[in-house]
Amino acid sequence: MRRKKLGAGEGTERRRASAAVAFLLVSALTACAGAGEAGGPRAGVGTPAGGERTPGEENTGATAPAGPAACAVTDKLIPSCGAWWGVAPEIFTGAPVDKALRGAETRMDARADVVHVYHRGKELFPTGREISLARDPAHPRLLLVNWKPSVDRTWAEIADGAVDGRIDRLAAHVRRAFPDRFFLTIHHEPEDDVRPGPGSGMEAADYAAMYRHVVLRLREKGVRNAVTVMTYMGAPNWASKPWFEKLYPGDDVVDWVAMDPYADDRVRDFDGLVNKTRPDYPRWPGFYRWTQLRFPGKPVMVAEWGAFLRGEDRAFQRAFFESVRAQMRRYPQIKALVYFDSPRAPRGDTRFDAEPAAGRAFSELARDPHFRSTPVPLP
Repeated sequence: MRRKKLGAGEGTERRRASAAVAFLLVSALTACAGAGEAGGPRAGVGTPAGGERTPGEENTGATAPAGPAACAVTDKLIPSCGAWWGVAPEIFTGAPVDKALRGAETRMDARADVVHVYHRGKELFPTGREISLARDPAHPRLLLVNWKPSVDRTWAEIADGAVDGRIDRLAAHVRRAFPDRFFLTIHHEPEDDVRPGPGSGMEAADYAAMYRHVVLRLREKGVRNAVTVMTYMGAPNWASKPWFEKLYPGDDVVDWVAMDPYADDRVRDFDGLVNKTRPDYPRWPGFYRWTQLRFPGKPVMVAEWGAFLRGEDRAFQRAFFESVRAQMRRYPQIKALVYFDSPRAPRGDTRFDAEPAAGRAFSELARDPHFRSTPVPLP
């Protein structure tokens, strides 16, 4: 969801169609292979001492079965069953991230696998609060860190080394403070920051060069635990630009591909969210279809998504969340769904429980077995 002051977020056709079909077949087989998909409890999660139920857990008084989990996680943090469930909690409220996350988890009566946090410039991450959430012994979480290396340097300047000292300082901090795996996206949603024209330093190719430089510099300085995410807006108007394909930094520096779609007045359900099309941009097939053709071997993350509260249609959010639950399994390449929860998002209110019926539908979605089948790996 875009807000220039904070950098949080919304904002073709092509190749290897046969490879895309093969990927879908493999994904379908993988999704069916894990016994946890049927809704069994997560490994290591049970009723705490004293019998008090924690959000998202059945109050049965039993602990999860011992032994290896049926579903596993790759070194690129891809779950073999279902998808990760995540949230950017209570954004623009001023609440510290740990308080915000626990508040959101209580409101949705479920735990988050992924917590989305935002940093910019010289800020070091993960912070102590973020590390505590990731290493919570009762429920470890994956961090999705969204970083803008600079807000006053062009992409070309960053690619030429203008903030290398900052990158090196960050690398030293990560090596010392957090050797665990985490998701890292760099300057998300670049589309509406592109300034076409030689010499701007903000052309699409400059973005790709900046992203490559930052990732390779971090790796050179010892940061090998960052799972990299390339995050697009996923909007048809930007995806139809002649420079759109030039944004991509390269397979060797991108582990996941992500989109940040929001349910505006053109969107009625989950299908329309992840495959937004518009009649005035007829060549754009929708983001999910595009990823199948362009990146058949990469997992897809919905790194930000939200349904705006509609004053004229108070039942919209509830119906929309129900559509997500009904349709999400049609998209096996989507391996993480991370909600943007904010009462003051730039284009409206995306709180998932702004209406009681919507909150109940969202809670049911959050506790669906699709999101409860693969346990977050312990640090």
